[in-house]
Amino acid sequence: MYDILNMTALQLGSAIKKGEISSPEVVGMLFDAIEAKDKIINAYITLNREAATARAQEVQKKINSGELTSPLAGVPVAVKDNICTKGLKTSCASKILGDFTPPYNATVIERLEAAGVVIAGKLNMDEFAMGSTNETSYYGPVKNPWNTSRVSGGSSGGAAAAVAAREAVCALGSDTGGSIRQPASYCGVTGFKPTYGTVSRYGLIAYASSLDQIGPVARDVADCAAILNIICGHDSADSTSLDITHPDYLASLGGEVKGMKIGLPRECFEAGLDDDVAERVKAAAEALHSAGAVVDEVSLPFLDYMVPTYYIIACAEASSNLSRFDGVKYGIRGRNYDGLTDLYNTTRSEGFGDEVKKRILLGTFVLSSGYYDAYYRKALQVKAIIKNHFDAIFEKYDLIICPTSPRTAPRLGESLSDPLKMYLSDIFTASANIAGLPGLSVPCGFDREGLPVGMQIIGQRLDEVKVLRAGYAYQQLTSYHKTAPGGELK
Repeated sequence: MYDILNMTALQLGSAIKKGEISSPEVVGMLFDAIEAKDKIINAYITLNREAATARAQEVQKKINSGELTSPLAGVPVAVKDNICTKGLKTSCASKILGDFTPPYNATVIERLEAAGVVIAGKLNMDEFAMGSTNETSYYGPVKNPWNTSRVSGGSSGGAAAAVAAREAVCALGSDTGGSIRQPASYCGVTGFKPTYGTVSRYGLIAYASSLDQIGPVARDVADCAAILNIICGHDSADSTSLDITHPDYLASLGGEVKGMKIGLPRECFEAGLDDDVAERVKAAAEALHSAGAVVDEVSLPFLDYMVPTYYIIACAEASSNLSRFDGVKYGIRGRNYDGLTDLYNTTRSEGFGDEVKKRILLGTFVLSSGYYDAYYRKALQVKAIIKNHFDAIFEKYDLIICPTSPRTAPRLGESLSDPLKMYLSDIFTASANIAGLPGLSVPCGFDREGLPVGMQIIGQRLDEVKVLRAGYAYQQLTSYHKTAPGGELK
């Protein structure tokens, strides 16, 4: 008898292929779990039960005939609500997009469906991916399955919470400054942001185009690698997509970490880091050292500049990207307007949430005449310095490991009352986006209140294999990634 809801995506795919369970059976049990739990967790915005059930039956026939051979064929995947799905509402967790239903699929969705994956539904998120706690959603906050008085993290909080609560086998999220890795850390699951350009952004509703990247959220590293195998690759519809040959990421996991040189940044363990987080990440570094890796202290002298650099660039790009939401082409239209300019103003005033408005205003300010050189141009110069410093570190080291977040999941409402604290939660993750590097968060223990702690592994550009291999090796030594939230949800 299979414990379907606690199986990994690869385990389910294997059992479906062997005929031991069926895709419709898995999909049915998953939706039953969602129905039982999601009134509390609030991980989903839109469910796709009827279409997913029909799709599972169709996929099962193709698996039985040998037409579909992907290791994830028949497995249900949930998708963040800023990734376009044809015929399925995609709202970016906003009011302004309303019931917008895309007429096309994002490239990653096309690739998943070609592999026989079943789309279960669209996941809650911070509005337009702007937030670090998943409390800015128009559809309400996503709660952490480990403790529902705590946030799930953001902006892909719905993805991380759904996987942790066993409401999703695995999920697709997006990461602009840590939006996959940080909620994965808070919810005790595995989240991976690939190198910028590795996965097509076509069909991803943009927040900050030079930083955004789609990636997987799953129970373990092996599932992340299997999903990456499907969604990676060049896409002519995305001008930033890299035209390179990708390795088989799943097949590359078997190697050891023996001889790998890993840097442990001293600045990450100074003031501002919770003691429990520091202790668990150092213990994880020691586990990799015991497995044969060489772990040395390194320096990230630019750490204090990370958050301001990230937010200046991200908000500047957001102010440009969100100008398309004007009440004319799609989404809601403001009421009681007088002329075109007033239509724009009314629609945006009524349609955008406070956090989105705040970031648009900041972005417009740093791009304005007289301030462009003082802020935006300087942020781009610091971005180049950060990238060069990482290049220098990776000349000597294979990987960098550090905490994913300075603390475990805060209480609901706590970060919204202190926005600076919310922004600082990205201090360790934003560097990978600024420099375009691959980053992985894996569970590495729990704090004294039983909340998950995440360790982040960062590698050189296009060195996904080493990042995933180190994460996989760590998960062979530990069982934190196998631990599910206990007790009843309240």
